[in-house]
Amino acid sequence: MNRQRRGEGRDPVDESVPESVPGGVAAQRERLTEELRAYGASFTELGRRFAAQMGVHSTDAFALLEIASAEARGVPLSPALLSGRISLSSGAMTALLNRLERAGYVIRTREHTDRRIVTLRSTPQVKERADAFFGPVNARQDAVLSQHPPELLHQLEAVLTQLRSTLDTQLARQAEDI
Repeated sequence: MNRQRRGEGRDPVDESVPESVPGGVAAQRERLTEELRAYGASFTELGRRFAAQMGVHSTDAFALLEIASAEARGVPLSPALLSGRISLSSGAMTALLNRLERAGYVIRTREHTDRRIVTLRSTPQVKERADAFFGPVNARQDAVLSQHPPELLHQLEAVLTQLRSTLDTQLARQAEDI
């Protein structure tokens, strides 16, 4: 996995954490990990169904979601950044972008002062279809989250960021060994 994520390369963990959780920290980690795996599996299935609705392969749909998500955050992706996020070679990325462009889902623009840099943009059609498809589940998840105090949600976000960072650190270490 060649993912560009926050915190990659640093290990924020004090591995001498006391066993203060009922059943132990390891048991809590197992329960949390299982829920995260199940959530990931459900999210992946939702992505597959979105792909079917769009008439594209699931990898293409996940690329579309990455492009649209990056745009929504105000940091549009280049083909190289997208390639790293979804772990495709440059050749496979070119083929994927050609398919999405032919389908009318992606536009490649040159917005940077360095005109060699390509910026990926999703088309209005993608945004409309993604909003229609994901809108209901997003509303239900927002309803669940709204039942919890913002402080708890901030803590959960911080814990998930730290957990992801530990995985990114391990992946970076393993990549050095390869």
